[in-house]
Amino acid sequence: MPNTGRGGGRALTADPSAGPGPDRPGRTTAAADLRRPPDGTRPGVYEAAARATRNLLERQDPEGWWKGDLETNVTMDAEDLLLRQFLGIRDEATTRAAALFIRGEQREDGTWATFHGGPPELSATIEAYVALRLAGDAPDAPHMTRASAWIRAHGGIAAARVFTRIWLALFGWWNWDHLPELPPELVFLPPWVPLNIYDFGCWARQTIVPLTVVSALRPVRPAPFALDELHADARTPNPARRLAPLTSWDGAFQRMDKALHVYRRFAPRRLRKAAMASAGRWIVERQENDGCWGGIQPPAVYSVIALHLLGYDLGHPVMRAGLESLERFAVWRADGARMIEACQSPVWDTCLAAIALADAGLRPDHPALVKAADWMLGEEIVRTGDWAVRRPGLAPGGWAFEFHNDTYPDIDDTAEVVLALRRIKHPDPARVEGAIARGVSWNLGMQSRNGAWGAFDADNTSPLPNKLPFCDFGEVIDPPSADVTAHVVEMLAFEGRASDARTRRGIAWLLAEQEPSGGWFGRWGTNYVYGTGSVVPALVAAGTAPGHPAIRRAVRWLESVQNEDGGWGEDQRSYKDPSWAGKGASTPSQTAWALMALLSAGEREGKAVERGIAHLVETQKEDGTWDEPYFTGTGFPWDFSINYHLYRQVFPLTALGRYLYGEPFAPAGAHPATAGEA
Repeated sequence: MPNTGRGGGRALTADPSAGPGPDRPGRTTAAADLRRPPDGTRPGVYEAAARATRNLLERQDPEGWWKGDLETNVTMDAEDLLLRQFLGIRDEATTRAAALFIRGEQREDGTWATFHGGPPELSATIEAYVALRLAGDAPDAPHMTRASAWIRAHGGIAAARVFTRIWLALFGWWNWDHLPELPPELVFLPPWVPLNIYDFGCWARQTIVPLTVVSALRPVRPAPFALDELHADARTPNPARRLAPLTSWDGAFQRMDKALHVYRRFAPRRLRKAAMASAGRWIVERQENDGCWGGIQPPAVYSVIALHLLGYDLGHPVMRAGLESLERFAVWRADGARMIEACQSPVWDTCLAAIALADAGLRPDHPALVKAADWMLGEEIVRTGDWAVRRPGLAPGGWAFEFHNDTYPDIDDTAEVVLALRRIKHPDPARVEGAIARGVSWNLGMQSRNGAWGAFDADNTSPLPNKLPFCDFGEVIDPPSADVTAHVVEMLAFEGRASDARTRRGIAWLLAEQEPSGGWFGRWGTNYVYGTGSVVPALVAAGTAPGHPAIRRAVRWLESVQNEDGGWGEDQRSYKDPSWAGKGASTPSQTAWALMALLSAGEREGKAVERGIAHLVETQKEDGTWDEPYFTGTGFPWDFSINYHLYRQVFPLTALGRYLYGEPFAPAGAHPATAGEA
């Protein structure tokens, strides 16, 4: 069926997850809407769940979706201003609002971090500094001198990551010759050749293709000011980097890059022209209906630049739609500041909210849940995308993360949407069954050879892309992860497929991936608490006994890292330093993940669960919400962290609900919504 009436994508002037609004489907919640608490329930737990339920219902959009802000770091805001400067469309109002946000994120030492409470980050500090210079902040202002002094002390622009130096090269602040070469001829490599574009994860692929055009054309716009104060050595602002030994991967790829710089001078003109034209077509073909690319801000920015360099003027429909889509990543705050989201997460937020409400006892035919199901059904993706390069015979089905992204559905969202739909009593069950069947079939078809699941592609595991000199920031491949695999296994168990050979292979992979400590690595959430909170419920749902040694090891590890206040927390630094595993200030979402694992392991009466539940109850605010300034989501482990503003609401409610009513799993073959009504 066509994707008609797909919601959202709208520009929002305030956090869409915050506060009640007119005509919201569930803006009031009568006691009759919720299941009665079991006898002997701990005082305050039911009331906390009811407050959280009411608040979450008030946040639902009239179309049926939920979406919280997706907070990352100031490089999004800085690069938005640099894009506008490059295109000649930067205006005073936008600049002033962006600068207000960027200044508000600066710390006392003059630096910027990439997550709350994190260490200073050089590239983020450089980009934020340049953005404030664009906004008119004087280089001798106290906050600017603190920043520039720190930048120089830590190597200056020369020590920044490649992406930062590309942005600076666009204005002549860095020499293109001192950047890795990205030949557009890359788009001609067939999928079986190493380092073809489909060896990269979809997010990297969408960025690299337009950057091959930028790299080939090497544009330079007049710089509005100099940046001498950001060079550690102003006499040699673009120092050559030392070559690693030829016997190392780094050394081999550095020499390959040198060869590509030579090739650039002799590349056949007709071949290069054809490659850039092919790259341009590739970009245009993947533009979504709302004008964006993959629903992600960074690829959209680079795609707009590349197409403009290829001759698309700003009035061209493709460019107009692309620029309009970028406006929808802006969140205007009450103080006049403007924050840019790297992405928007309505499908993810909606399925998690529906699961939380259902598990907390909201009746399965509640209008808010039915409305959410209608919206999710309308978001189903039934056209082929890039994933078919590795799975050409697989029929489409599933869901993406964003409002509009038909090219890149993801395995994680698809699994969670199926779990959400199964909890809802919809008036058109045949429609639900059809969508679920397609989603389950697509997820099964996306299983990798090792029995596990990645996020967007199957068998996207080549080690070569991460070795390229260009790829010095974040993950550029999409190997299977424990958290995604766990969500698929949990979904398959819910569908009565726990005994399916493909499910058993996934379970075997999860058991083999357990860390010696007892936890599991979390790829898309921070970190071992997230991985463990995902895997344990999945294993138990699929028939692994709570007494299994792997489950017992996980329980012991979670108990060992519980904080004195009864909560759990884990800092992003655990991705870089394993000694941080399970350590950090308590957060509502991470406390909930740990509780979900312990509850599924049969620890409801245990002291750790009692203390964790008490922590959630005691830290809840009167309006039913929790505070969570810490970043508990992950884009790229360590390199790109996310604060999903709805996590602090949906996961604690899920944990409270499962504490009150038990695990949501029905016997194999039973419809969960029906079973839950008994």
